[in-house]
Amino acid sequence: MRRRSKLRILVDILRVVEEEGAAKVTHILYGANLSYDRLVKYLAELEDKGLVAKREREGSTVYVLTEKGRRFLREFRKVEKFAEAFGIEI
Repeated sequence: MRRRSKLRILVDILRVVEEEGAAKVTHILYGANLSYDRLVKYLAELEDKGLVAKREREGSTVYVLTEKGRRFLREFRKVEKFAEAFGIEI
């Protein structure tokens, strides 16, 4: 089994956040199949890059996609489809 690239891990996190709408850390952790330590590191990076934002909801911390995060996922999906058309795995 191949290891996921950093890009694939970041996209997996963004997809979980997108699906949940406002995702708690535990949902992202299981959905992206990461350890807590690695997830926290990647979430901080995504937040620094402006792709996700941390919010407080009902006493819990949740992450939501920013508009920049939505655009990134939309463009990544286009690249992914293009690569698949040529048999290239990203």
